[in-house]
Formats: sequence, C-alpha cells, structure tokens
Amino acid sequence: MDIDGIRTALTSKISPVQFPADGNILAAVLIIIYGHDPIILMTKKAKTLKQHGGEISFPGGKWQSSDHDLLETAIRETNEELSLSIDRNQILGQLDNVTTLNSKYTIAPFISIIDKIPNLKPNSEVESVLHIPLFSFLETISNDTNHEHNSIKEMYTLTFEKHIVWGASARMLRQLNILLNRKKLL
Repeated sequence: MDIDGIRTALTSKISPVQFPADGNILAAVLIIIYGHDPIILMTKKAKTLKQHGGEISFPGGKWQSSDHDLLETAIRETNEELSLSIDRNQILGQLDNVTTLNSKYTIAPFISIIDKIPNLKPNSEVESVLHIPLFSFLETISNDTNHEHNSIKEMYTLTFEKHIVWGASARMLRQLNILLNRKKLL
C-alpha cells in the first residue's frame, strides 16, 4: 500500500486531445493523490453554482477554446479553483471518460501523484477543500440506491465524514478502486 505501488497501478497512456461525444460539453478534472499515507484531494462546490452546486468533485472544469487540450483544461481549472500549480510532467495517467447525467458533460479524468500539497487558496467556486484518506474512502464504495441518481445502470456512492460522493466523481473513484485492486493494493 505504498505510494510507489499506487503510482505503478495508476500509470497509463494519456490522451488529452478528444472530441465531444454525442454533443456533450467537454471538461477535465485532476485526481490528485499526495502524501506517504495516500490522501486524495476533492472539493465541495459552492452552492451558488448553477450546475453541480454543493456537490463533491475533483478540481477541474469546462474546456475552453484557448486550451490546447483537455489536460491543459484540468491543469488550468485546478490552478484557478485552488491556486495549485501542477505541471504536465506530473500527470501519470488517465481514467476512462465519464459523462454526467443531467448537465451532459463528458469529463476526462487525469491522475497526478505529488509529495505534498502547498497552502491552497480556493476561489469562489469552492466552498471547501477535502483531504480524504484514500484507502479507507475507497472501502466505502457501494451501489447508489437513490432512485433519483439511478438513471443509468452504474451508480455508486462513497462517504467521507458527512459528505456523500456520487455521480461522475463516484464512477471515477470506482475506476481507481478497480485499478488498485488489480495490483492488490487495497
């Protein structure tokens, strides 16, 4: 369960240039894992946001035409939301795209493992920053039984303290869980 094993399990090909599928809006997030006892960084979005307000998510956002590719989107958005600078060379992998159900975003999740997190300065889009112990968090994964969420066949929830993670973020975390289980790290 060491960070080098996690790094090996999550290293994959990176394909940051993508095109919208089915007319969806392109977006990208950074899944940031840090520390000797791995911590995963998530945010609680401000309740004032029009879409996904109050939800727990990874830092990231919508692709802009000025972005070279989706990896640049994830890096730019993370810097805007948290004042956290991640370099392209710190990206070690990418998960399969995930689509949101209601807002119709196709999200490219990129993975970065870093030693430590500097002081973060969340912007107005972020209500709070969550530093979640990775392994105990992944152990909370279960099928989402909320009928309002269950409009596709694969819906999950995870819990951290009083927070429930569901939807696209939960499906990304399930992918992480599968990859780490394959390497017997959980």
